[in-house]
Amino acid sequence: MSSGTSKRSEKKKKNKKPTPAKGWRTAETADRHELYELSVQNVDAEVDLVQQFFADLGEGACQRVREDFCGTGQFSAAWAASEENRSAIGIDLDQEVLEWGRERLANRLNEEAQSRVTLLEGDVLEVGGDNVDAVLATNFSYYLFKTRSELKAYFEAARKHLRPGGIFIMDAYGGSESFEEQEEERDLDGFTYVWDQNHYNPITGDVINHIHFRFPDGTELNKAFTYEWRLWTLPELQELLIEAGFSTSQVYWEGTIEEGEDEGEGDGEFKQTRVGEACQGWIAYLVAQP
Repeated sequence: MSSGTSKRSEKKKKNKKPTPAKGWRTAETADRHELYELSVQNVDAEVDLVQQFFADLGEGACQRVREDFCGTGQFSAAWAASEENRSAIGIDLDQEVLEWGRERLANRLNEEAQSRVTLLEGDVLEVGGDNVDAVLATNFSYYLFKTRSELKAYFEAARKHLRPGGIFIMDAYGGSESFEEQEEERDLDGFTYVWDQNHYNPITGDVINHIHFRFPDGTELNKAFTYEWRLWTLPELQELLIEAGFSTSQVYWEGTIEEGEDEGEGDGEFKQTRVGEACQGWIAYLVAQP
């Protein structure tokens, strides 16, 4: 569910650059939303995590979810596809990205499953509707709220949309490297994903991050996405959740690969803990209950 940062080994790996091949993407032919989905999201794993968190903490069955800041709605579609009794509502302010997602629902889902997905343009602080089993705020999207009062108001809104026994799920990132102004590259199938931590203000906690995409022909989609956030810490987030009316919040910390080529990288497994690792980069989930 992450936008870019992950656990990493002390010694950064130097990936071999892919060789240009006929038909591969270029900056001119690439679709930035497609590249985002390919490089940032793993919706099958996200569906599994929601199931895990709900089994651990929720009550009853998790069927209807609300995906705040949903972007293309890829997770909402994956959730509806995972079981016939599941439905999702996705909410985002960006009309362009929502239209992109709506146009692809027919390719992602059959007609019946499409009827169980609703993608709405609107402000997550204002859009109402029936209460759901789980509310999600992932890809660090809620970091756009830069003050305690703004973030508390969002947490209060999320809590009001949950049914009794429901859960609120959000991800967070941090570590010593999250405060550094640097770029991190990851070579994928026919393009390179670049997470650019362009600016950090230690006085306010404000960060400006970009995502760039680079291609084997030397072209680049520069600043395909830009995020102006506050880099919140886990203690701050847990305190604000309680202030917003949640009764409990649990931290799920990602494990680490212990040996082999990817030693030191995140293993994709998240477990409840009260003690994290002071590593260079980490990803965690917060799961709160009303």
